[in-house]
Amino acid sequence: MSRGRGALIGRGRGCPHGPGRGSAAAASRASSGRSRLRLCGCSSRSSLRGGGDGGAGQSRREPRAPRTGGMFSCCVCTSEARGCRRKGCSRDGRSIIVPVHNSECWLDECLKSVWEQDFKGTTELSIFNDASKDGSAEIIEKWKIKLEEVGVSVIIGTNNSSQPRGVGFAKNQAVIQSSGTYLCFLDSDDVMMPQRVRLQHEVAIQHPNSIIGCQVRREPLDSTERYTRWINNLTQEQLLTQVFTSHGPTVIMPTWFCSREWFFHVGRFDEGGKGVPEDLLFFYEHLQKGGGVFRVNHCLLLYRYHPQAATHSVLEGTIWNHRVRFLEDRVLSSWTSFTIWNAGKQGKKLYRSLSPANQKKVTAFCDVDEKKITKGFYTYEESEERPKPKIPVCHFRDATPPFVICVKLDLTGGAFETNLGMLNLKEGMDYYHFN
Repeated sequence: MSRGRGALIGRGRGCPHGPGRGSAAAASRASSGRSRLRLCGCSSRSSLRGGGDGGAGQSRREPRAPRTGGMFSCCVCTSEARGCRRKGCSRDGRSIIVPVHNSECWLDECLKSVWEQDFKGTTELSIFNDASKDGSAEIIEKWKIKLEEVGVSVIIGTNNSSQPRGVGFAKNQAVIQSSGTYLCFLDSDDVMMPQRVRLQHEVAIQHPNSIIGCQVRREPLDSTERYTRWINNLTQEQLLTQVFTSHGPTVIMPTWFCSREWFFHVGRFDEGGKGVPEDLLFFYEHLQKGGGVFRVNHCLLLYRYHPQAATHSVLEGTIWNHRVRFLEDRVLSSWTSFTIWNAGKQGKKLYRSLSPANQKKVTAFCDVDEKKITKGFYTYEESEERPKPKIPVCHFRDATPPFVICVKLDLTGGAFETNLGMLNLKEGMDYYHFN
């Protein structure tokens, strides 16, 4: 249900088969017979099975009442953000967070992968059904029984209104109703490898203020090939330096694993709904607050791409504007001057998108195209200044770093990468990739 893309992460809000299949009755059953859990999450597994009136047995924890400092109360336990430390409490475990909206085509495989996890510690599934109109509710109830039989607690929340509230809302609700010390995010159209929770948890306990990702296998295999190579092959340093590109977060949202305490420190996902890149905004806020980024170098997720991907609801211009502002805040604010590498369409677009103060820091465009170089300069015709600004255009070998590079990686048969390597520059100091 999060956004998937070649350009922005996430996905899964729809099914080729369309809505329907008797889901109205299923939704009615799912909303009945809910049992109330004690706030701290220390309830026995029998209470999680719910169902005092013979209903679906769906359980839901309500958001805790605020207490001083914006934290949440949790019985005699610590705050909601920190999780419960009482012996035997489910808050010592891991919560797998799954938002759902019309996911019946993929949900069986997704929840089966939860069932197949080889992690030996306490685990719960927190799933939020955001106004699905298909058979998702019935599938959730089926797997609730199977998972609880093997000791995995299941918490189900539901938006019973006629309209979904969106990806950000559904993920937030799934987190709020959960109880684990660590959060493992999973999209309802993806499939985890059996060792995912175990391996990411091992890294997360060493890096409590970080988002932990993993490598992925794309399905179909030939979809978004460049993007998939980028996801899987970034170095540890590049996980922090290549955060400005059009690909989005350097560890993709459906692979995120982090501590509950850190999640609430960063804040919740934006709940603006359709058209909001909630994962990108959370990732940027995470970095702004000093969070780290790590990746487990094993393929731990089957990451699906399909026509119903929610990425189509996010406008390219929206993503572009967020990226430019983040670049200005994180990089350009500390530079007194810089060169834009690309005197073509993308380089000029970046220049026009900059604040007036940062436009004045651009000393030149650089390129390899002799026609652009021969012209000698770019005139900013839209400027209200008189005379209009003219920015020199030179060959990349004659340009002065630092650079903001607006050339797409992995598209020139290695020619661009070779040219960049000739200059012996350090990424994250002498240049940043933007496209």
